[in-house]
Amino acid sequence: MQINFQSSRLLRPARPAFIRLTLALAFLLNLLPTSFWPLFPEWVMLVVLFWSVRAPLVVGTGTAFALGLLMDVVDGSLMGQHALAYVLISYAGRVLSARILWLPLKQQVMHVLPILLAGALIEVLVRWFAGDEFPGYFYLTQPLITGLLWVPATYILMLPQFLTKDRDYERPI
Repeated sequence: MQINFQSSRLLRPARPAFIRLTLALAFLLNLLPTSFWPLFPEWVMLVVLFWSVRAPLVVGTGTAFALGLLMDVVDGSLMGQHALAYVLISYAGRVLSARILWLPLKQQVMHVLPILLAGALIEVLVRWFAGDEFPGYFYLTQPLITGLLWVPATYILMLPQFLTKDRDYERPI
């Protein structure tokens, strides 16, 4: 089955239960012990940005704030560090959603990368202002790897939304 994201096929609206499930799975992936490695992507940041772009009425800054506070508690980091980054990423995704969705999928990565990089820089700056030392430039590879996962994440997260190719002639659309 080949999926063409530039097709004229209609998409079903994203179900809120599926969106919550993907956010919970991303949160669980961030709980893995490998999440502290710089080469491990930040799944919550990616999924929050994705749904802020695709379904801004379901995933907004409130959801991003709650997930950020949960990540702060789980990581044992400065309270509000992840929350601030996720809220700003969600806001940027909502503001730039029309522009991002207008572009082909591979060009969307070029718009998503600076947003993810800004989120990582916000986390580093909050820690730095609180007195922590700079984690090094190698830390900035994490948003790059997370941004490169935008294409496969789009394929995976959009699968339930595609309508079947079989036409139902009793439906008006």
